[in-house]
Amino acid sequence: MTFCLGITVEEGLVGIADTRLMSGNEILTAKKAATYQGPGFSFFVLNSGLRSLRDKVLLHFEEAFARDIQSRDRLYKVVNLFARQVRRAADEDREALERSNLKFNIHSLIGGQMSGDSAHRLFLVYPEGNWVEIGPDTPYQIVGASGFGKPILERTLDRRDSMLFAFKVGVLAFDATRLCAGDVDFPIDVLLYARGSFEMAEHRYHRDDLRDISSWWQERMRRAVHDLPSEAVERAFAHLTGSEAGV
Repeated sequence: MTFCLGITVEEGLVGIADTRLMSGNEILTAKKAATYQGPGFSFFVLNSGLRSLRDKVLLHFEEAFARDIQSRDRLYKVVNLFARQVRRAADEDREALERSNLKFNIHSLIGGQMSGDSAHRLFLVYPEGNWVEIGPDTPYQIVGASGFGKPILERTLDRRDSMLFAFKVGVLAFDATRLCAGDVDFPIDVLLYARGSFEMAEHRYHRDDLRDISSWWQERMRRAVHDLPSEAVERAFAHLTGSEAGV
């Protein structure tokens, strides 16, 4: 499995990708994030799904992007170019994968800004090659193991939040996922893009780098449960003795 998260807020973009790969009984580490930037453009691609699909699609895309100068003014054109490579890989590999009981399952997040874009954009590309733009109402998308971190994002994240706040929430969403999904883990790659900068910052974090955040959050959640208003639920314990109710 994979955890790749893209967040878009008014200030810019935050991308987070884990690096754990499972191959049979082997555990490997490999990047699931790719960045591209040059004069007047900067964007990232995050992928979930079979590693072989990710590598093939990216190779096709990089060759096509180097040739197709016309696609470099708007990010949606880059997404269309990428989607064509997804369909190309599907034509080449889907049948063989299905014969081996494997799915053509590549999902991609593409975020950044091109010279003709008035602001940064974030897109989700499906295995069929169609795509949607991630908008202000739900300013994030997870590909891979999406269920464990989603409640944290839903309860806290707003498009008006700062990039720093979005990064913190994203780290908590990843932390919740790695605790519940055995095939998601450190190190993580973090991508930060400030609106209009055309520069992508990339950082890698290991478990020890973020251990204090994880421990603080766990203790704070336990403390918050103790502090919850409890009159309504305490009535369920009315028939128990004091010692039993405190267990």
